[in-house]
Amino acid sequence: MAEGRSAGLFARQVQKRFSRAQEKVLQKLGKTVETKDEQFEQSAYNFQLQQNEGNKLYKDLKAFVGAVKVMHESSRRVAETLQEIYSPEWDGHGELKAIADSNDLLWEDYEAKLADQALRLMENYLAQFGDFKERIAKRGRKLVDYDSARHHLEALQSAKKKDEAKIAKVGPPQ
Repeated sequence: MAEGRSAGLFARQVQKRFSRAQEKVLQKLGKTVETKDEQFEQSAYNFQLQQNEGNKLYKDLKAFVGAVKVMHESSRRVAETLQEIYSPEWDGHGELKAIADSNDLLWEDYEAKLADQALRLMENYLAQFGDFKERIAKRGRKLVDYDSARHHLEALQSAKKKDEAKIAKVGPPQ
């Protein structure tokens, strides 16, 4: 019995997708009228721009963090080279190791703060876009369903042989 229920659910999903695709084709061909919500479309466009800019900023930020890591490693190698060539008889030889360690600690702190305060913040910001994108897509599907129902009602009302029972059942779209 469960198999029959899942098959029915699958058939309904396929029928919905087919109906939506058919309605979109009719709209593109100009055979039916497409419902437009210009304010919503403008908001969706602005949302898309914001998402694209956020992704670009995140990509650049990741590249910047990578460059900071490379700079940290280069700084560490320079400090090691200085320690190798710095003669023990010279003034400040004992302080050189402390300066190199302090420099290394500063680089590590900078990397950690960048990752924590910038990279993770951007990841959390970008994670929110998925939910809104789904909502926008769902609204688009609902508009297509609305247009399809309206088109179906208009077809029933303009038919030569009117079936009042079907028209009353479908009712005016809201």
